[in-house]
Amino acid sequence: MPLYMDVHTIDGGVAADEVAKAHMADLQTEGKYDVKYLRYWVDEGQGKVFCLVEAPSADAAATVHREAHGLVADEVFEVQEGS
Repeated sequence: MPLYMDVHTIDGGVAADEVAKAHMADLQTEGKYDVKYLRYWVDEGQGKVFCLVEAPSADAAATVHREAHGLVADEVFEVQEGS
């Protein structure tokens, strides 16, 4: 299944605990769309959130975010894992 990295930019910064809540909402929603959110990273001061997700398409991954909490990514990149 394709692997995607999405990038969110939240003006004014973001709290890691709020991102954790959004991620939990993703996990509760992802099964409906054959999506699996794997990991995420947060830069609180810059308001950046990066999500790594396996999904059949970028649209499917965005649908999970939209339904779970409404915070759709600003950018989505199909990526390949390296070592």
